[in-house]
Amino acid sequence: MKRLMAVVWESWLPILLVVLWLVLSARSASFYFPPLASILERLGEEWFFDGIVENLVPSLLRILVGFGLALVVGIVVGVVLGLLPRFEEAIRPLLEFLRSTPGVALLPIATLFLGIGDGMKVFMIALASMWPILLNTIDGVRSVEPVLLRVASSYRLSLKHRIRYIYVPHSAPQIFAGARLSLAIAAVVMVVTEMIGSPGGIGYFILDSQRTFNILNMWSGIVMLGVLGYLLNFGFRLVEAHILDWHIKKNS
Repeated sequence: MKRLMAVVWESWLPILLVVLWLVLSARSASFYFPPLASILERLGEEWFFDGIVENLVPSLLRILVGFGLALVVGIVVGVVLGLLPRFEEAIRPLLEFLRSTPGVALLPIATLFLGIGDGMKVFMIALASMWPILLNTIDGVRSVEPVLLRVASSYRLSLKHRIRYIYVPHSAPQIFAGARLSLAIAAVVMVVTEMIGSPGGIGYFILDSQRTFNILNMWSGIVMLGVLGYLLNFGFRLVEAHILDWHIKKNS
């Protein structure tokens, strides 16, 4: 019952906004802002099911692969830098410089070396979304309670076991906080790279529809992009709740 109430509480406002959009736009004669009913009708025509195979699936694969790479690199490098504070302090200016450089600003360089195919898109997604995970992992490793480290030292746990049973579990809540932010960044970069890259994907579909003044198709792509973002976030929350179940129960 509690879970059902939580779902209802999260759903009432989006449903209300959609209903208001549907009602208020019903008589719209604007070429650029068509009625929501027409957008939903075009959504069914364009995306179910050829559009899903041609555009949604490629976008989903790119964002999952890029985000997965960012997760692996961010956690591994973050743990290493968290365990080596002096080394991390030495390269901190470089990290801050790279982090402060917008990922999309590197697109011209990426296209020169990697072309405009999937490799470039995955690389840019991974590069731009890695930083929140990396920095949160460093902070998580640094915040391990000294008592736990003294206990590990008294039991003579190896570094491998300390990382596995102390550092990573203790850092997991902060890692997931960074990963949620990274997932949103990955979705944005995915759209941008698809708009300037090779055909295929939601970003390319939206831009191509805008260029050809197919406004209904453009709006249907925007709606589908929002649905994809919501489903990705929902799936991430399920994984987070499962893995951090011990942490949620501890703080509840």
